Amino acid sequence: MELKSGAHVHLMGICGTAMASLAGLLKTRGYHVTGSDNNPYPPMSTQIESLGISILKGYQAQNLNPRPDFVIVGNVISKNNPEAEELLRLGIPYTSLPKAMGELIIDQRESIVISGTHGKTTTTSLMAWVAESLQKKPGFLIGGIAKNFSKSFQNPEGSYFIIEGDEYDTAFFDKVPKFVHYKPRHVILTSIEFDHADIYKDLADVKSAFRRLVDLIPADGHLIYSAADLNIKDILQAPCACKNLFSYGFEPTADYTVVLQEMNETSTRFQVFFRSQLLGLFDIQMGGNYNVLNATAVVAMAHQLGWDLKKTGQAFTQFLGVKRRQEVLGEPKGILVIEDFAHHPTAVKETIAGIRAKYKGRKIISVFEPRSATSRRKIFQQDYVQAFQQSDDTVLMEAFDTSKIDANNRFSSEQLAMDLKQLKKSAQCFHSVDQIVQYLKSQAQPKDLILIMSNGGFDGIYQKLLQAIS
Repeated sequence: MELKSGAHVHLMGICGTAMASLAGLLKTRGYHVTGSDNNPYPPMSTQIESLGISILKGYQAQNLNPRPDFVIVGNVISKNNPEAEELLRLGIPYTSLPKAMGELIIDQRESIVISGTHGKTTTTSLMAWVAESLQKKPGFLIGGIAKNFSKSFQNPEGSYFIIEGDEYDTAFFDKVPKFVHYKPRHVILTSIEFDHADIYKDLADVKSAFRRLVDLIPADGHLIYSAADLNIKDILQAPCACKNLFSYGFEPTADYTVVLQEMNETSTRFQVFFRSQLLGLFDIQMGGNYNVLNATAVVAMAHQLGWDLKKTGQAFTQFLGVKRRQEVLGEPKGILVIEDFAHHPTAVKETIAGIRAKYKGRKIISVFEPRSATSRRKIFQQDYVQAFQQSDDTVLMEAFDTSKIDANNRFSSEQLAMDLKQLKKSAQCFHSVDQIVQYLKSQAQPKDLILIMSNGGFDGIYQKLLQAIS
C-alpha cells in the first residue's frame, strides 16, 4: 500500500477512537485528511477539529466529492451505507483501519500490542508514556486520550510502535479481529471474557480470536499474560511459536508477582518481583487492583525488553492517566464527580471496587448507561446485579437504542433496579438524563462520590450534572 505525498485520504467513521487517532497520524505525515461520522462527540471530535480536520456529519454519497485518492472504512460502516455504496460505485481504492495501520504506520517496527477484554487503553497509555520517558521515541495509537500526551496518537521516530489491540472485527469486507493486522511481536494479554455479542456468538468464539493473536507472535517475541485468567490459560494449552511467555499477577506462582503496599486518594504503591527477585517499588496515581495489574504488566514487558526499570518507575509517578478512566470532573459543593468508560459487568464491578478502595469512607452513587452492543443485550442481565452490589446507590438510564435488538434479548434497566432492590440495595431507573440530574441534585451530599459510567456521550450528563450541582 503506497500513498503519494499530500494524497487526499478520506476516513468513514472518523470519530471512532482508533479512526480519530489514524486521522491524526496521517495528517501529521502531510496527507490531506477528511472524514465523516454520524454522531461526533468529545473527546475524539474535539481532537480531530483541533488538527484542522473538518467532520462531515452524516454518511452521504456527496461526502466523496471531491473524489479522494484513498478511503479508509471504519467498522461501524455496513455495506449498504450510502457512502459505502458510492465508494464501491466509484471504484476508489480503499482499505480498513487495521490494515492501514499495519502497512502504512507500523510497517517494519517492533509492534507492542496491548490486548484483552479489559484494561487495554490504560495499559497502552502507560506503556507509551514509559517508552516516551525512556527516550525510545515510540509511535503509538491508543483507544482514548492519555493526559500526558493530550492526544491518542504519535508518529514513531524510534523502533517501537505501541498499539491497543482490539478484538472487534475489522470492516464489513474483512471479518477478522483488528489485532490480526498489527504485526504483533510483543503482546500484553490482560484478560479474556465474553464481549461484543454483536459479532461473537459465545466465549469459545472469543477465545479463538485471542488464540489467533498468540499464534502471530514470532519465536523471539514476548507474551506477557494475566496469571489469574483461566481463559488465557486455556488458549495457552496448545503450543505456540513464541518462546518467551511470562505471567503476572498477585499470585505467588506468577512469573511477575505484585505485592500491594498502600492505596489512598493520591497514590497506589506496590512491589514487583520476578521469580522472587525484587525488581522495585512502584507508585501510580491510579486506584484499583486492576490498575496495579495493568502497571505490573508494563513492568514485566519493560523488564523483558531490557528497559531501565528505575526510569520506568519514575515515569509511573508522572503518569496522569487517561481521559474517561477514573477521570475527576470536579467537586462542586464537596460532591466528587468521576467519569469512567466501564460498561462490561466485570469492568463495572472492578471500577466500583477500585473507587471504593481509593476514596475510603465516601458514599458511592453509581450512574450507568447501558450503551455498548453487549450491555444493551440481556446476556449480562444478572451479572450486572452482582457488579452493582458494592454501590451505595445505583442510578440507571434505560438502555440506549434497543430498536434493532430482538425484544426477548434486550437488557432491562428497570429489571436490574428491581433485582437490586430485592437485595435491599438502593437503585433507581430513569428514562432521561435530565431526570437523573435532578435526582442526583436532590440526593447527593457533601463528601459523596458520583461515579458516571458509559462508553458513549450519555447525552451530555457530565456538564449538565456539574452545572446543576454548582
